[in-house]
Amino acid sequence: MTDDLLGRHRAVLPDWLALYYDEPLEITHGEGRHVWDARGNRYLDFFGGILTTMTAHALPEVTKAVTEQAGRIIHSSTLYLNRPMVDLAERIAQLSGIPDARVFFTTSGTEANDTALLFATTYRRSNTVLAMRNSYHGRSFSAVGVTGNRGWSPTALSPLQTLYVHGGVRSRGPFAGLDDYDFVAACVDDLKDLLGHTRPPAALIAEPIQGVGGFTSPPDGLYAAFREVLHERGVLWISDEVQTGWGRTGEHFWGWQAHARSGPPDMLTFAKGIGNGMSIGGVVARAEIMNCLDANSISTFGGTQVTMAAGLANLNYLLEHDLQGNARRVGGLLIERLRAAAAHVPAVREVRGRGLMIGIELTKPGTDEADPAAASAVLEAARAGGLLIGKGGGHDTSALRVAPPLSLNVAEAEEGAAILEDALRSIQ
Repeated sequence: MTDDLLGRHRAVLPDWLALYYDEPLEITHGEGRHVWDARGNRYLDFFGGILTTMTAHALPEVTKAVTEQAGRIIHSSTLYLNRPMVDLAERIAQLSGIPDARVFFTTSGTEANDTALLFATTYRRSNTVLAMRNSYHGRSFSAVGVTGNRGWSPTALSPLQTLYVHGGVRSRGPFAGLDDYDFVAACVDDLKDLLGHTRPPAALIAEPIQGVGGFTSPPDGLYAAFREVLHERGVLWISDEVQTGWGRTGEHFWGWQAHARSGPPDMLTFAKGIGNGMSIGGVVARAEIMNCLDANSISTFGGTQVTMAAGLANLNYLLEHDLQGNARRVGGLLIERLRAAAAHVPAVREVRGRGLMIGIELTKPGTDEADPAAASAVLEAARAGGLLIGKGGGHDTSALRVAPPLSLNVAEAEEGAAILEDALRSIQ
């Protein structure tokens, strides 16, 4: 950095605004699956701006769409007809799997989840919400109120009454020792017991794979089993697809499809990858739920023309190049490569994930005790080797998060795995 950017950052931005690395990094530009810092160092990017650069850095199709749209009009608000917004909404409604779907665009995943909670509580006339332990849904007042991860929940105050359910973490907690069938059955029994002690909730909000929680997930079918219990009582299911959407898991386009026995959710929320760095979020819901508001509303910046043009170009590229299939193929190779490497590192408790959404949990060897210092050390060592990854986890942030752009090729996956293997070995 040519000036004291870190000092300037600290002087004008909040203390709680986290920065990675002992010497924080200024990223100046990117191309494909690589980025460069202000000193000219080149890195293989396995985190994509927190799973947001979904296809590739500086993807020509997206930059062209943004440039052309910006040359016409950037913004007009939702008070006027907006062709790019309608075009993208039609595509997302069709892809969502939700019947008679309506789409409302926001500027972030936080705002999308906040909006879904507004719809659910209004529709059901209840401010009680079910959420999963170890979950994360955003930083707004209501989203924090349904976040089950202590490290990302800065206040106990909330406009909602939130009740936390078992099941989001397969390998920890009171049911961890059960096989998958019995695990699901125990979690369903816990849910039924909980519902017997409270007024009818508005909704269950759940991430199919918990992002900030360290890429943990339940056995396939858990949320389908939950849905059957909830549907009998009129309780809605909101699938938070901010990190799992758009084919990242490889096997499915949406995370909820791993739990599809009982059909699609009543609502799904999305953000991050659809804009490939542009600020897009949104909610898809059945029309009767979306239309339950009896007052006027708008979105000043949700659905603005330039972001919609970017999202449409990005989605077209993803579908035309079968990036979901690429995530399945290359992600499968990457996770097996990382499991082989981790087998020789006692600090690795588990390598888990799907597609290009992979978590590596670190603990003190021979125990289940989280080791956040080890996670930080691996993060630093990976950077020194030319690889950027993320962190997360519900037990003192001791999980590494690996989530490259979905266009990652086999050679890059091998290169990143080799760097990460060296980084893991360096902590022994």
